[in-house]
Amino acid sequence: MGRMKGVSEGLIIGITVGVVIGVLLAVGILLCFRYRRSRAQIRSSSSRRASTVPIRTNGVNACAMLSNSTTGQESPRELDDRASVLWIEGPGRKSMISASGIPKYLYKELQKATSNFTTLLGQGAFGPVYKADMSSGEILAVKMLSNNSKQGEKEFHNEVLLLGRLHHRNLVNLVGYCADKGQHMLLYAYMPNGSLASHLYGENSAPLKWDLRVNIALDVARGLEYLHDGAVPPVIHRDIKSPNILLDQSMQARVADFGLSREEMVTRNGANIRGTYGYLDPEYVSTRSFTKKSDVYSYGVLLFELIAGRNPQQGLMEYVELAAINADGKTGWEEIADSRLEGAFDVEELNDMAAVAYRCVSRVSRKRPAMRDVAQALTRVLKHSRSRKHHSKRHPQARTDDESVDLEGSEVQSSFSGLQREESVGSVNDLPDV
Repeated sequence: MGRMKGVSEGLIIGITVGVVIGVLLAVGILLCFRYRRSRAQIRSSSSRRASTVPIRTNGVNACAMLSNSTTGQESPRELDDRASVLWIEGPGRKSMISASGIPKYLYKELQKATSNFTTLLGQGAFGPVYKADMSSGEILAVKMLSNNSKQGEKEFHNEVLLLGRLHHRNLVNLVGYCADKGQHMLLYAYMPNGSLASHLYGENSAPLKWDLRVNIALDVARGLEYLHDGAVPPVIHRDIKSPNILLDQSMQARVADFGLSREEMVTRNGANIRGTYGYLDPEYVSTRSFTKKSDVYSYGVLLFELIAGRNPQQGLMEYVELAAINADGKTGWEEIADSRLEGAFDVEELNDMAAVAYRCVSRVSRKRPAMRDVAQALTRVLKHSRSRKHHSKRHPQARTDDESVDLEGSEVQSSFSGLQREESVGSVNDLPDV
């Protein structure tokens, strides 16, 4: 009996140990299987992210095409070792382009294209800018980071990474960069008509016509609208000013210089104030927090700069505040019009544009309109002006002090003798707070 009992106890213990070991093995196999499956999902997700560029274009002619210079016959490119690459067969050789879409140029290639960096176009906060005649026949602008640049290497990398995914007809296209032999350079499409500032203040420049100023204002508004509402994630420029607005061969305006720009998801607070005196949002100065509305403020200053032809660093906004007392924020702004225009401007159009600008420079950010509302308002101002001019040409004898204009299917009442206007451009004075 004792022997039987001992055998039974041993059998029970053996079975119990076997079951426990079996359960542990099963759990281990299950955990291993789940771990390997999760790793496979992560690799698959990473692969999908690496193969896409997070951009969303908007607007007519919004472009995500790479410059032709990236596939030229004699344009060797180096690749960042960390970047995945695409091989593109070119005539006579292969050129490599990083998956971000920004090719890397060799220092010796740019040295040759700029005649050993002697073709100086100008000097900015980033450093000197040179004109480069590439072997492909394309003309580019090369910005070189100077050793004592205020923007520094961090801003250089920031601009490369940001512009690699931002593509719009009203942004300056970055077509390449160079980080070679201790030098850092950015390559852009060449803008033959220079900066807006050079046309407003250049001693040898003819004054910009009023119609061109309005079109430039709309171009910049659309560029900022894309940054705020079209880019994913949204981008805040942080340095909107006339020297950073470049003009192409057709005098179309393009927003440039993204060294200080940040994605909206990045922390909004900073210890140091960054930007340009005269264009800085007063709320940002006091709170150290920058938002889309900080760009809106700077844009409003730029609008008044276009209207008055006066430098924001030389008392422009004080001049505007004095005029606002008489203008009541809506009409009477013609008294600040650029004297170089010699009265050659549409008074009603100027007042509408100034009304938009005055809303943009509100000291309280929540009272400023969003850039999409600004772009829409300026579009209506332009359409209304063209419609009114067309109407006056067709019916020169029918004009009275009170003129009725049909704009986008709605009747727009415009008073030339009075100060009140009931029009779809009324959204200029009633832009929504966002």
